Amino acid sequence: MIVDFPLPELGEQVSSATVTGWMKAPGDQISKDELMLEVMTEKINVEVVSPYDGKLVEILADIDADVSPGVIVARIEIAD
Repeated sequence: MIVDFPLPELGEQVSSATVTGWMKAPGDQISKDELMLEVMTEKINVEVVSPYDGKLVEILADIDADVSPGVIVARIEIAD
């Protein structure tokens, strides 16, 4: 089963963030709580971890893209 992975909420005052790096590439296995990407807000850099065990199948937000919390940034294949 493939699930959408949205950028999580990053704080009450954060309306957008810039993707600064992906630690995984499509096809890579990923474990729950493993670092998947980094984003930068106006105030801090944030490390975003995977909520799932599975395989990263698609990246939807390129490096330097501005994304808002809730926007789908990746898709992960997980076991049913």
